Amino acid sequence: MNDWWTYRPSDFLMFAPRTYWRLFELQNEALWPAQLLGALLALVLVVGLWRRHGPTLRAGMLGLALAWAGVAFGFFWQRYAPINWAANGFAWAFGLPALGLLTLSFQHAVRATAATARHRIGLGLLLWALFAHPLLPLAFGRPWMQAEVIGLAPDPTVIATLGLLLGIDTGPRALLWALRAGAMAWLLVSAATLATMGSAQAAVPLSALLLAGMALLRRPQ
Repeated sequence: MNDWWTYRPSDFLMFAPRTYWRLFELQNEALWPAQLLGALLALVLVVGLWRRHGPTLRAGMLGLALAWAGVAFGFFWQRYAPINWAANGFAWAFGLPALGLLTLSFQHAVRATAATARHRIGLGLLLWALFAHPLLPLAFGRPWMQAEVIGLAPDPTVIATLGLLLGIDTGPRALLWALRAGAMAWLLVSAATLATMGSAQAAVPLSALLLAGMALLRRPQ
């Protein structure tokens, strides 16, 4: 008798949750003190967006392009791929936005948006990625060495990037919207993965996704 209806999403996981969280610990151990560079990058973005300073925003965007490329190779290709066959696809999916961010970093028309909601939510997401996201292991009872930081782990890198992309206006607009959509798509993938693992941390990427959607749908004021 077929009993397929008895399966749960977690039954299709190719790895144990503890194995997944261990990836971040290995990443942090191998790349220390690169975490400090990620924090510095986030600070540059926060200052640039807060002060609405175009050159600082472009410099930060260049740093984000490098961060996405680093996550694509260092996390997905080298660490995640051995336990998840889809990780190679994720690596390519992160490599392409890195090129898009690099392109935008050379656009002299980059400026902070005049839309109040987008600007505030963008700043909020940046501050979350910088200060709060690395503390999530402590909140969920995991070792602090498993902290996810910008430039080394996908979620804080994407949340910080989405914060920047919400807080700016620039051309080409099609590329800007494509990058926003790509970042939001990853947050959905991450939320689904964490939910399948049974982790309450799934609420974090899902909340960032919902906030971004609200900001984009809200009429400028």
